[in-house]
Amino acid sequence: MNNVFKVHFVSLGCDKNLADSEYMLGVLRLRGYAFTDDVNDADAVVVNTCSFILDAKEESINTILEMVELKKAGKIKAIVVAGCLAQRYRGEMKDEIPEVDGLVGVTATESIADALDRALQGEKPAFFKDISAPMPEYGGERVLTTGGHYAYLKIAEGCDKHCTYCAIPRIRGQYRSVPMEELLRQAEDLAGSGVKELILVAQETTVYGKDLYGKKCLPELLRKLCAISGFYWIRILYCYPEEITDELIEVMQSEPKICHYLDMPIQHASDTVLSRMGRRTNEAELRDRIASLRERIPDICLRTSLITGFPGETQEDFEELYRFVNDIEFDRLGVFTYSREEDTAAYDMSDQIEEDVKAFRRDEIMTLQQEIVLESAPAMTGRIMDAMVEGKLADEDVYIARTYRDAPNVDGLLFIHTGATLMTGDFVKVKVTGSNDYDLIGEIFDEYSE
Repeated sequence: MNNVFKVHFVSLGCDKNLADSEYMLGVLRLRGYAFTDDVNDADAVVVNTCSFILDAKEESINTILEMVELKKAGKIKAIVVAGCLAQRYRGEMKDEIPEVDGLVGVTATESIADALDRALQGEKPAFFKDISAPMPEYGGERVLTTGGHYAYLKIAEGCDKHCTYCAIPRIRGQYRSVPMEELLRQAEDLAGSGVKELILVAQETTVYGKDLYGKKCLPELLRKLCAISGFYWIRILYCYPEEITDELIEVMQSEPKICHYLDMPIQHASDTVLSRMGRRTNEAELRDRIASLRERIPDICLRTSLITGFPGETQEDFEELYRFVNDIEFDRLGVFTYSREEDTAAYDMSDQIEEDVKAFRRDEIMTLQQEIVLESAPAMTGRIMDAMVEGKLADEDVYIARTYRDAPNVDGLLFIHTGATLMTGDFVKVKVTGSNDYDLIGEIFDEYSE
């Protein structure tokens, strides 16, 4: 393919999708394509879509329609749609948005260059494989879009949980772990390219390896990743509470590179709602697991996500959830209103909740969480913490950074006031001097370390 062709790539949805996008960019670069951030300078557009919930579907569709308008105006020659929306609605996509030139399913991402080649030649290619096909290998080629100082390592694809609200198993197939040797090779490459924070992602990280090796191998994987020089932080996301083992906690305690941070989506606290959701835990078990984590790792930062307005959620169920959040005092918390998704068991459940009730309950929880954060913030003042520099405020002696308590793009920030010259990716010792809502304010405590 003539490398005169420039591609504008749009990645939507979660960080797992972003990892897929970076692999696809690598495939395109190997084929000789160039990239541009300016869609008006592009010959073609690739949109890697999300369709997890209604809002994500609407964002994906609106983005595609924006590209269609540019194509109609003669500004771009081809549009290729990849990812979850393409996988889930390939028939509808062909019928309702015929201006889309190519489709690439979630397990056919290695075919992105072939799809774009053919689309630019006037064809209408579609690349799909069995959604439970093994994870493709990418030959070490990947284009990081995170700035290069942190990167996501996708350790598995698919999910076997079949929660009643979730379409992921139908879109992305059963749980498939990436072989450990492949992950270690990818991690070595990332460390060699300058990545300092490695973030492990999957639909669920805690059962990594069970399909390949007959047991949960996340602790073993973590130990091997910690042995790779170059990483300063290793962060774990998407840990199902019932799958968090004593061995995993012990590894987090003993390996200094592993951030004392867990993203542990629980979705609800009412036993009735949890049962209807198909979750494999209950309130008592959640309380026990959280108490154990905090006892064994006292400075652990816990993030969770919740759903309000699940079918059949009564006022009593909601009040139970509210009390739980008030009692537990999560460090980080996000709330989604229930999204009614076709091809899920919950879609046809009785007692669907009105949208305004879902939103009211979400807002009540988020208001409570803000109060919790504001009350706990003063306890951070005076703490000395390592922080990773993310950037600088224009025309001010203020740098933007993150601590181990903050995952990229979802948690708070630390604003460092200093006249020193810092670079993105630098680690600095910071003394926290105050807070502003969800963010911290600090000053340099000691010279920064590389």
